[in-house]
Amino acid sequence: MRVAARQTGSGRHGAFTMLEMLIAISIFSLVLTAIYSSWTAILRSSKSGLQAAATVQRSRIVVRILEDSLGSAMCFAQNNKYYGFLAEGGNDATLSFVARLSKSFPRSGKFGDFDVRRLIFRVEPGPDSSPRLVLRQCPLLVDLDDDEMASPLVLAKNVKEFKLQFWNSRQQEWVDDWKDTQTNSMPEGIMVTLKLADTGRAQSAQEEVVRIIHLPAKSVAPAWQRGMPGQPGMPGAPGIPGGPGGLPGAPGTVPPGNSGLPPGFITR
Repeated sequence: MRVAARQTGSGRHGAFTMLEMLIAISIFSLVLTAIYSSWTAILRSSKSGLQAAATVQRSRIVVRILEDSLGSAMCFAQNNKYYGFLAEGGNDATLSFVARLSKSFPRSGKFGDFDVRRLIFRVEPGPDSSPRLVLRQCPLLVDLDDDEMASPLVLAKNVKEFKLQFWNSRQQEWVDDWKDTQTNSMPEGIMVTLKLADTGRAQSAQEEVVRIIHLPAKSVAPAWQRGMPGQPGMPGAPGIPGGPGGLPGAPGTVPPGNSGLPPGFITR
């Protein structure tokens, strides 16, 4: 009887009560919850970091493309129909101009040897209705094809602001609009403000870039295109016999250092 009692007693002490099991399950659930919360926090942080890095990289790419293209922009006032510098400043700006682009410029392989192309930067809604900055381009004297119209090059998504300001040398200040009367000329500098968000749902921009881009060239005036009468090398002017710039006595020969352009004019 005593042995049986001992076995019974040892059996009671070796088992778990319902309360002990509930406590163990609760502790295990708390541990799992803590592990899951830590893991999801790590995933969210990693995703936010990747989105922020992608936003910064996109802003750098946009500014680099603008700098490269504006640095090789050209404008001929006499051919304003084809070389006009068109711009709408303020928020959600539009910029269109002609430039001689390098082979490394985005989508240059599509256009082959057509290096002189018109570029159009514009903010427009994307498939998910979020604003995006796109670039369309076409060779000079050629209209935009269906592929460029339907599938432009997307430079940045979730654009909160794309603002342009132009340096007016007469007023000596930044202006928001480059008026229609100024399409036959180029500003000396453009201030670009770009604000991007990491996601389309973000209410405010997480990345803001402000860059001043100097245009190294000026618009070619009609008088410079037609030439200045009486100067050697211009149409209707006699050639320079024996000049080192071309054939002896050939009309229109221009000796080195005498291009007929005003002093200090920057040619490209």
